[in-house]
Amino acid sequence: MAPNSAHEVNYGAARSFGKVIKSNLKETFFPDDPFHELKNEPFLNKTKKTIQYFVPIFEWLPKYSLSLFKYDLLAGITIASLAIPQGISYAKLANIPPIIGLYSSFVPPLIYAVFGSSKHLAVGTVAASSLLISATISEVVTPEKDLELYVSLVFTATLFSGLLQTAMGLFRMGILVDFLSHSTITGFMGGTALIICLQQLKGMLGLKHFTTHTDVVDVIRAIFKNRSEWSWESAVVGVIFLSFLQFTRYVKQKKPKLFWISAIAPIVTVVVGCVFAYFSHADKHNIPIVGHLKKGINPPSLNRITFDSKYISAPLKAGMITAMIALAEGIAIGRSFAIMKNEQIDGNKEMVAFGLMNIVGSFTSCYLTTGPFSKTAVNYNAGCRTPMSNVVMSICMMLTLLFLAPLFSYTPLVALSAIIMSAMLGLIEYEKAYHLFKTDKFDFCVCMIAFFGVAFLSMDVGLMLSVGLSLVRALLYVARPAPCKLGKIPESELYRDIVQYPYANGIPGILVVQLGSPIYFANCGYIRERVFRYVREDIEESRASDLEYILLDLGGVTSIDITGVETLIEVRRSLEVKDIKMILVNPRLGVMEKLLVTKFIDKIGKDSIFLSIEDAIEACRFSLKSMKGKDTSSESTYCSSV
Repeated sequence: MAPNSAHEVNYGAARSFGKVIKSNLKETFFPDDPFHELKNEPFLNKTKKTIQYFVPIFEWLPKYSLSLFKYDLLAGITIASLAIPQGISYAKLANIPPIIGLYSSFVPPLIYAVFGSSKHLAVGTVAASSLLISATISEVVTPEKDLELYVSLVFTATLFSGLLQTAMGLFRMGILVDFLSHSTITGFMGGTALIICLQQLKGMLGLKHFTTHTDVVDVIRAIFKNRSEWSWESAVVGVIFLSFLQFTRYVKQKKPKLFWISAIAPIVTVVVGCVFAYFSHADKHNIPIVGHLKKGINPPSLNRITFDSKYISAPLKAGMITAMIALAEGIAIGRSFAIMKNEQIDGNKEMVAFGLMNIVGSFTSCYLTTGPFSKTAVNYNAGCRTPMSNVVMSICMMLTLLFLAPLFSYTPLVALSAIIMSAMLGLIEYEKAYHLFKTDKFDFCVCMIAFFGVAFLSMDVGLMLSVGLSLVRALLYVARPAPCKLGKIPESELYRDIVQYPYANGIPGILVVQLGSPIYFANCGYIRERVFRYVREDIEESRASDLEYILLDLGGVTSIDITGVETLIEVRRSLEVKDIKMILVNPRLGVMEKLLVTKFIDKIGKDSIFLSIEDAIEACRFSLKSMKGKDTSSESTYCSSV
């Protein structure tokens, strides 16, 4: 029922439980209201747009043209040249056969091209997830002890990742990824990059024995423990390759238009390394090579998925952690490049796309894939226009697997180590950490906890510590909100925080307090004490007990629970003892409904609730004036409405 006056508070009947749940679920899972365009569309158009929404290829493919394909063709070939060395390198990092790294750049990009919403994201394997999978699966079985079982568990972990990512996308659980804050990701990636760089000293020094642990202390101990295996030949070749790769990165930074030099540097390193190893018989001079790579496209691996209770904990753990990391990294990268073109991507669609490509990948001899930054940056700079660039890359990988794979068998392991180290050095973002230190010390601590936790404990422990600290901060915000005392800005109708605006004037006899957060059981005690403190300070400042009204501005309070209502009742009773009346201003819909059903409105009276601060103050001023000369010991009536 509409109010009679524009300045009258609406006390309409509370919404039904079903409507409240529907509204809350919609705001939680569909804040972007993705189907708003379908409301007034005919049935056929609704069906068409619904299919296009869930399967984005049906949206961009009908509009595709040869002019777009020219750009995507160049971009696809460029990222394919990067995918070959990266695929082999990161497979080595995951301790799986190098050919699986090439397989992982064939099937998943095709799936992403169908279901992905980003025009610029290039699909591939990533170093952090590769190392995390290796470290976690190695807890139950090492590749040296049983390579077949180890690879089967990697495929199983990939399946779990895909299932979790798909489920999160379908149930629109992107809110969970938000717990991986920017500072957490920065610290985690930096710590991961550090230990990956140290681990690559195994390849750079030609070591045959190493540790399965990933922390800095164990890695350094393993390097010096096996110093008798150090090979100066391998070290010299590795330094040359690393210097070349870093030089190309320097060229790209100085002249961004020459990005292609850095983009083709890894494949050049691999090709030169293969030629060098072939003619110099590098494997006979303490420079190990990749070894045999068989021809052929992905064999099925569905029969290799294992749910053996003896080993299932490791792939389940690896799958869950890498799923979250891959989603956070891939979605963040996709959004970053979309913003550059003033476009948007749907995070939930990306989750489904990542999930499906990992599910299908686990059945086709692939391991975890997402959207790596380096490959996506190359794809963007190469001028890609649509996800067709991923299809071109996939076709290039298919041709490589069918005809060229054996040629890469001569790739020196030291060349792969140099490629990985060069890529990882770019992920240790000193400037970003310094920026966090200068702007937000708590975020800097979160970043450092992730960095040092990953570097000196383990990847999963470091990540959990950082996420835990972020959650503590979020809980502190909930448990300790920031109410403020308001004053009136001179020559205006505005009421603002007197700490922020010291020239704002208080109102004699009236205290205005703004509450700017939900009122829950966790913060009720704090809010109660802050209100009483404001009352005490106001009385002390005026040096007289002339405070008669306290106005609680609830415009920023989105919800309230039963404990919150009981707290308001308790505050009101305590204030009444001091002859101070409590007035509520602008309670929002959810809060008003809770106050109505708990009968709080009946207790405080409808004449104690106002639509705006100005209305409430005018009513209170009238009441103050009307009580002059009267017996103040008698019980006062509540403020009358304007």
